[in-house]
Amino acid sequence: MNKPDSTTGKTTALIITAMSAFLTPLSLAMVNIALPSIGKEFSMDAISLSWVATAYIVASAIFLVPFGRLADIYGMKKVYFIGICIFTLSSFFMGIAGTATALIVHRVIQGIGAAMLFGTGVAILSHVFPIEERGKVLGINVAAVYLGLSFGPFIGGILTQHLGWRSTFFVNVPLGLIIIISTLWKLKGEWADSRGEKFDVVGSLIYTTMIFAVMYGFSHLSSFSGVVIIVAGLAGAALFVYWEGKTTAPIINMKLFKSNRAFALSNLAALINYSATFAVGFLLSLYLQYIKGFGPQAAGLVLVSQPIMQAVFSPFAGRISDRVEPRIVASTGMALSALGLFLFVFISNTTPLWFIIMSLAILGFGFAFFSSPNVNAIMSSVERRFYGIASSVLATMRLLGQTFSMSIVMLIFLLYIGRVEILPAHYPYFLKSVRAAFIFFGTLCVAGVFASLSRGKVRRDPEIEKTGR
Repeated sequence: MNKPDSTTGKTTALIITAMSAFLTPLSLAMVNIALPSIGKEFSMDAISLSWVATAYIVASAIFLVPFGRLADIYGMKKVYFIGICIFTLSSFFMGIAGTATALIVHRVIQGIGAAMLFGTGVAILSHVFPIEERGKVLGINVAAVYLGLSFGPFIGGILTQHLGWRSTFFVNVPLGLIIIISTLWKLKGEWADSRGEKFDVVGSLIYTTMIFAVMYGFSHLSSFSGVVIIVAGLAGAALFVYWEGKTTAPIINMKLFKSNRAFALSNLAALINYSATFAVGFLLSLYLQYIKGFGPQAAGLVLVSQPIMQAVFSPFAGRISDRVEPRIVASTGMALSALGLFLFVFISNTTPLWFIIMSLAILGFGFAFFSSPNVNAIMSSVERRFYGIASSVLATMRLLGQTFSMSIVMLIFLLYIGRVEILPAHYPYFLKSVRAAFIFFGTLCVAGVFASLSRGKVRRDPEIEKTGR
């Protein structure tokens, strides 16, 4: 089956993929607000608590590229549907988890389901919409992500405060069921431009092992064993590149990186941007509740100021990138994000609330002008048959960046606080660790501006887009 050509078919695909694009970050943002309550019930220290957020990201990153390749071969809709089913079911089991271990295990399973969604949603839209409409549509999809991030702290705060932290997982179930029913009933067609090609099992095993080693090693950077594991992961990366260049059916065509400068540097820019910005919500959630004494609901309301800016301006930034070179728009956004991060270096126990909200708004505005133009640049730089894998590589960069961001925070916590609960006696050290993290992230974001500017032009001929050659 081919893509739906009608306006109705395109709109249906946009609505359904936007719903999952909204749900996955909604869940992530709600959990960030619920973390102190989860930690209190299970008596978890700061490092263990961060794994509630990180386990989801690690699992998603490990399986994203293999699932993206499977989607190219067997069908985007098929993989997307299985993913939303797994995501919904695991959300229910997290809601009834009786131990911290059970919660983290089901968080891993939820991450596997999310990998199927991340690797197919953007690819489906890139198949359905022509290149001249893509920036606008991807901007809407990105806006859905940020709406989820916007509502997440607010909804998560209300649910946690009034119904307990378990409700932040249970709320995913009815939303997931709506997407499952809509996909079965309304999403017509299938997209598999690599149908009939072989799946690279050996390459997938090398890849998943390599990604796990690198990400697990990052989470143990403070120890010698963590460094050894990272080195082993990098050795695995070298083996993976060798194998992919040798096999006849690679899961990642290395030419995408070797001969496509725009694709390679756009993904590098995404990696840097998410590395620099993801941990902001985690850090400020703890800051507002521990240092400022806010309840989950009030903390959630403050954190909304960043993603609401992203949701409002992402479609606008996407439309601009249909007319102006995406690298210009995205690089400007990255620079604004760096400014927002550096403002948080001055955070203290007396920082006024308006300063925090203003800094979050600047960060959100910058992220909006980076993200959707950068997605547009990546998807417009590859042929149709690579949409699934391109979407998966981009999502992997996002998740690797998110993991690296959390790993840096965990390392800084270990250096400044140690493996202890965050109690009033530790607040001065907690504030020092937060300021150190923002210095690092702001500097990293500045480096990302240069990577973004270096990518070159990414425009493709619409005729090539139609023919796939």
